[in-house]
Amino acid sequence: MFNFGFLLESGGSGFATFAILGVLILFFVFMSRSQKKRDRADQQMRDSLQVGDEVTTIGGIIGKVVSIKAETFVLETTKDKTKIRFLKGAIRSVDVRAADIAATLLETDAADDNAPIVDEAPAEAKKGKKNGAIEQAPLVDEAPAEVSEKKAQKELAKQEKKELKEKKMAEKKAAKEEKAAKKAAEKAEQTADAE
Repeated sequence: MFNFGFLLESGGSGFATFAILGVLILFFVFMSRSQKKRDRADQQMRDSLQVGDEVTTIGGIIGKVVSIKAETFVLETTKDKTKIRFLKGAIRSVDVRAADIAATLLETDAADDNAPIVDEAPAEAKKGKKNGAIEQAPLVDEAPAEVSEKKAQKELAKQEKKELKEKKMAEKKAAKEEKAAKKAAEKAEQTADAE
């Protein structure tokens, strides 16, 4: 494939020639290993794809996975429920995992279950106590009757996305702060060593 004979005929040191060849070979070995590692990580990401995951394709299309087959998946992209079929190889990244959303929902439900019980009697009812009797305040519908279950689910999904984004932002902020603290500690250590 490559003719390296000119290196041996140059009359120079044979050791230098072999050292250069050795460095090139090591370079190619390490490059191929890192590429294999990336390929394995990408394949693992594709294999762990689940219905409900939010993904970004290599073409920049962002959507929610609605069905998965052996080599393809269907992505729902808009509020109009537009569906597009892609090869699994077209996934650039999995942005939000369905399992993360489920875990967040479970945490939220658990937090709601552990919340203290508060006396929810309306203020008007508390004011209207007469001889131990409570006058009831008129009941007011909190949501109009036209609100459908779908609308409520969409609102819940929006809230979940918002909470996940806030959680990710907090994690990123904490990681940046930790990194800055490490740099400051390293700088302080270097100054102490210099003195």
